[in-house]
Amino acid sequence: MTIKKKQEISLDVAGMAFGGRGIARVNGYTIFVDGAVPGDRVIARIVKKKKSYAEARVLELAEPSPDRTDASCRYSGMCGGCKWQFLKYEKQLEYKREHVSEALAHIGGLHGVDVFDTIASEKLFGYRNKMEFSCSDRRWLLPEELGDPDVEKSFALGLHVPGTFDKIIDIDRCFLHPEAGNRILGCARNYMKTSGLPAYGIRSHEGFWRFVMLRHAACHDRWLVNLITSEDRPEAVLPLAEQLMAAHGSVAGVVNNVSSKKAAIAVGDFEKPLAGERVLHERLGPFSFEISANSFFQTNTRGAETLYETVSRFAGLAGGEFVVDLYCGTGTIGIWLSEAAGQVLGLEIAEGAVMDARKNCRINHVDNCLFVAGDVRRSISAVERRPDLLVIDPPRAGMHKDVVEKVALMAPEKIVYVSCNPATLARDISLLAADYRIEKVQPVDMFPHTYHIEAVARLTKRKPKERA
Repeated sequence: MTIKKKQEISLDVAGMAFGGRGIARVNGYTIFVDGAVPGDRVIARIVKKKKSYAEARVLELAEPSPDRTDASCRYSGMCGGCKWQFLKYEKQLEYKREHVSEALAHIGGLHGVDVFDTIASEKLFGYRNKMEFSCSDRRWLLPEELGDPDVEKSFALGLHVPGTFDKIIDIDRCFLHPEAGNRILGCARNYMKTSGLPAYGIRSHEGFWRFVMLRHAACHDRWLVNLITSEDRPEAVLPLAEQLMAAHGSVAGVVNNVSSKKAAIAVGDFEKPLAGERVLHERLGPFSFEISANSFFQTNTRGAETLYETVSRFAGLAGGEFVVDLYCGTGTIGIWLSEAAGQVLGLEIAEGAVMDARKNCRINHVDNCLFVAGDVRRSISAVERRPDLLVIDPPRAGMHKDVVEKVALMAPEKIVYVSCNPATLARDISLLAADYRIEKVQPVDMFPHTYHIEAVARLTKRKPKERA
């Protein structure tokens, strides 16, 4: 059978690809099917045709997989927030482990690595402590809204349609964050729609309201609301801030980030406090952390504790070791390991994150951590002492090849690599495989109902005879 673009075709879905799409094959030709899971029989439309593969979208679910379940959210299948709500959670965990194992084998050429079963998230819903909702002057209509003249089309506050930058679904309830966040979001939406000021046009780059970012501290059940606007207009945002504080007792504070940038990112050129506190206070295990609107913090608080407990277990510190923490961010891993280490040195390119890391040390009375700002490619060369343990927690793109080379030259006895991307995890540790043995890998699920997965790998230095 010849596969053509726009063709409608019956497919039996047999596998799951990294990225959350089902895999079907026709005469050996691979078709990635968005919205499908193994065991499905679907009628799909081919939306992209390449020499070695095609991409398709489900039109009709002819025979559902036994691994399917009813999605809780009305936007499931249309919103990019969580694409796996219709897949049973135990199967999500299985596929996430498979994605890590397959990446190690197929990308890294690392076969037979001991990849443990995925550690489940404590919460399956309401687990996110940070959500960014985009404003738009063009609302993406749901199927049941098409043709309805009463639907407001010139305003949306919500989440993106998958794979798009300008299609925003007006979300009235998201299951990924605690329920109070939906009430806060609804209050903000009602005010914005009646404010007389337009939502920002992602294509026109005109308008006032840009984003609403909600941050939640689980330990105190408190919220920080960040209103991102295109201009500094206190008379427009102050009444909303006061309204939010009065109507929602769990709102600790409201701030305004003002951004004139065209890029659709929820970070302002500058920030102004509007009401209440400017930061939240959260706990990870025995440690306290101060979180501002633009601070980096793991988005699943309880999941972060599980992740760091895994890092600590794989590190196996005895009390006097010198630890170097690459891409240390705001210092959460270094501070977590500080009680069991002799000294921790953290390297991070973002100066603001380093300032937060130092502040978090002061808050927790930690005096054996030193954090240095600078490009890791250069600052790693300034580390004069050989570390007993190297912790690597890079961005999704993984380590730069120069950093990989310098890690090999640094030659620590142990490496604990924390990854949010199985592909770059496999690539990076394969480059170290000549000198290091990959002992074990532990996937940790911090993002239920999505295909994203964190993984912690433990590497130990090979003996000279092993490297021969």
